[in-house]
Amino acid sequence: MLPLSLVTWWYGTGWRDQVELCGSRLSRVSDRFSVGLLLRSLFSPFRQISAEDATGRSIDVQMRAWLDNLISRCIGAMVRSAIILVGVLWLSVETVVAVSRLILWPLLPVLPLIGFTLMTSGWIPWHI
Repeated sequence: MLPLSLVTWWYGTGWRDQVELCGSRLSRVSDRFSVGLLLRSLFSPFRQISAEDATGRSIDVQMRAWLDNLISRCIGAMVRSAIILVGVLWLSVETVVAVSRLILWPLLPVLPLIGFTLMTSGWIPWHI
């Protein structure tokens, strides 16, 4: 009775739990990096400390404010691009791990039997 309940859990509830676990991990990574939000705000100014309203002031103040804004936007675009790149790479790694995990989950109980069969047949992996 116990082996039957273990098999039932492994291929039923256990596999469903693995799907939920992989989904939650992918969701956390996606939420942590928020690639969509970073893409929408890619050229927004990045942490302006001395942002002045230069309207109605001299051309020198307006040019300085424009240059400060341009530099801040360039720095913001570089930082956000780097975070987007890292986020996409990490999401890709998590996706590969999740797919591998879900493919290997049903095969895992059978692997010791396959290994034992290969061992007793004399198969050595490095002598092909």
